[in-house]
Amino acid sequence: MSDFVLLATTGLALGALYFLAASGLSLIYGLMGVLNFAHGAFMMVGAYAGWLTMTDLPPSLSVGVRLLVAAVVAVALGAAVGVVVEVVLIRPLYRHHIQQVLVTVGLSLASVAAAQGIWGADPRPVEKPDWMSGTTSLLGARLPTDRFVYVVAALAVLAGLLALLRLTRLGLIIRAGVENRTMVQALGIDVQRTFTIVFAIGGAAAALAGILYAQYAGSVSPAQGGSLLIFAFIVVVIGGMGSIVGTAVAAVAVGLVQQLANYYAASGVGDLSVVLLLALVLLLRPTSLKGATA
Repeated sequence: MSDFVLLATTGLALGALYFLAASGLSLIYGLMGVLNFAHGAFMMVGAYAGWLTMTDLPPSLSVGVRLLVAAVVAVALGAAVGVVVEVVLIRPLYRHHIQQVLVTVGLSLASVAAAQGIWGADPRPVEKPDWMSGTTSLLGARLPTDRFVYVVAALAVLAGLLALLRLTRLGLIIRAGVENRTMVQALGIDVQRTFTIVFAIGGAAAALAGILYAQYAGSVSPAQGGSLLIFAFIVVVIGGMGSIVGTAVAAVAVGLVQQLANYYAASGVGDLSVVLLLALVLLLRPTSLKGATA
């Protein structure tokens, strides 16, 4: 029983990280039709921004305070990078989807190469607060405390995104744009500004995923964003493009399947099981788990 509780908690935590990585990706594609393969670069920016901020802050500050400041810096920088990428690279190519893919793939490869050139390809260890390194007793199992942090962060982002989509004018425009972007433009609404804001939101969520995944892994490396991006795409496809609720459900399913399969089958089977889950969903429900935006 304790083993199952530990596996389920770890699966939920991993699913929370997948949701943070996939939520912005889902919004960007749902509204703008952009397959942003540079989303992994946003996550890498968040991870390295957090690591550098924690390293540069005075050691007299506690690790927890430095991590909190680093998270704020990473999210702000991720949003800024998202805006720059949308304005400079994506905006001129909205009607050229193949070029979008080529540009975002190129940006992803270039960002990894740049990170390797500056900081090297080897993982760099990151500090973790003592309270996150500890354990919490639940249902007879000793669970790593940091798992709850990832779940709480994902729930906060989910609640924030749902509130944005359902309670604000911007959210109304986003939901309408996902359903029929041409009609929204015909009504004279500034969709271009909305595109930029959505890219900023996606960059911020990806950066948060990057810094939290660095805490989960205990290190930062140039390849982390790319590996996380693979699962983010799987989650988005299973959950439905543009659907935040569907993305959340899919992220939990992917995290749980991956962890349980790795433990009860064999190490490495978890990734295969995730691919099989993707194939099963596409065969049985080609429209994915949820088709609505929110």
